Amino acid sequence: MYTLSGKLKITAIILMIVGAIGLIYGFLSAPSSIEDVKEIIASHEAHGEGHAEAEQATHHVEGTHADESHAPVKEAHGEAAHGDEDAHAEHLLHQLQNKPWAATYVAAFFFFMIALGALAFYAIQYAAQAGWSPVLFRVMEAVTAYLLPGSIIMFILLALSGFHINHLFIWMDPEVVANDELIQGKSSYLNVPFFLIRAAIYIAGWNIFRYFLRKNSLKHDEVDHNRFYKKSFKLSAGFLVFFIVTESMMSWDWIMSLDPHWFSTLFGWYVFSSMFVSAITVIALVTMYLKSKGYLEYVNDSHIHDLAKFMFGISIFWTYLWFSQFMLIWYSNIPEEVTYFITRIEDYNLPFFGMVALNFIFPVLMLMNSDYKRINWFVVMTGIVILFGHYLDIYNMVMPATVGKSWFIGVPEISAILFFGGLFMFIVFNALTKAPLLAKRNPFIKESQHFHY
Repeated sequence: MYTLSGKLKITAIILMIVGAIGLIYGFLSAPSSIEDVKEIIASHEAHGEGHAEAEQATHHVEGTHADESHAPVKEAHGEAAHGDEDAHAEHLLHQLQNKPWAATYVAAFFFFMIALGALAFYAIQYAAQAGWSPVLFRVMEAVTAYLLPGSIIMFILLALSGFHINHLFIWMDPEVVANDELIQGKSSYLNVPFFLIRAAIYIAGWNIFRYFLRKNSLKHDEVDHNRFYKKSFKLSAGFLVFFIVTESMMSWDWIMSLDPHWFSTLFGWYVFSSMFVSAITVIALVTMYLKSKGYLEYVNDSHIHDLAKFMFGISIFWTYLWFSQFMLIWYSNIPEEVTYFITRIEDYNLPFFGMVALNFIFPVLMLMNSDYKRINWFVVMTGIVILFGHYLDIYNMVMPATVGKSWFIGVPEISAILFFGGLFMFIVFNALTKAPLLAKRNPFIKESQHFHY
């Protein structure tokens, strides 16, 4: 039985406290009026590079309305220019007010998707009757423990958007919809009541499946028959059908609808690949941590090698989907589609292409050699890079639609990562203390314990 060390518990709590303080600061420091934004712009113009915070807040927005951002020019145009200045300030106000919300949304979704991806990977092991992985089942179950709190947090954020507490989803704004025929055409699907009902169905389904899979796993340890294993086998097959449909719809609802004018038929698979490789990476990192502390005695280099193979293979699969989506849209050059990538290339050039290098080039170079997949510190280093790369992937999906050019990774973003990372760590490692680390009655446990090649 794993015992949660006081040091690890304190670390997780400290991360949550620091993150919560940073998030509170991020929300309180966001401008509350157009006058506040004008003061930020004026301060930036008056002090130039001396005020980094003001520069960050305005630097990326000035390019959107270059003619509007220079006070002397506006003054020369009298009232019309003053109106332009107010419109520019209002535009910037909405972006800066969205920023802490968007940072929270990105981090909340990132850790939630790791738990959901781990549940899918766990179900695949049952459905495939895999013989290599049962010694890792309790680690997978522990990672999925975050699914319930993580999905509840996501639902709260979605509900707050629906009640207009924030403005992450522009299709929820009646004024925008009234002047946008394209969004009006999607209103039968993109409306708040149906949106939240769908979210509730997804979340309820995922968590019910997780509850019974975990329950069957624990009960199986106490009996001398395989009925609970057979139940989990059937349950996993059913879950995977439910998952592949609801995961795609979830990705359309929670991510793609942030840009309601754009769509991609590959998007559900694209989000799935990011979710899947991130989950497998976390399973590998937790496994290696426990192994380093003297637990998981039956886990050997071959198990780590197989996890690293999945990290390697799914990274290539993610790249295939990324390139397929990007290349076809870019080559066809249809204005309403290619705008999605133009915005990201022009305004998010470094994080956009940087995450491609982190999610493809680095894993391929580090994990191509079979021997390197057995070296723990190699896998750990690659795993950290993969997780950071896929955080940037979610960041690139969310931020351009919610804050436009007013992006920078500052206090809200870092604080959100710390808070949700600490919460994730606490829940996962606490779940590990609730059951033996070996699913001893699994019919494939002996094969898994002696897995070598």
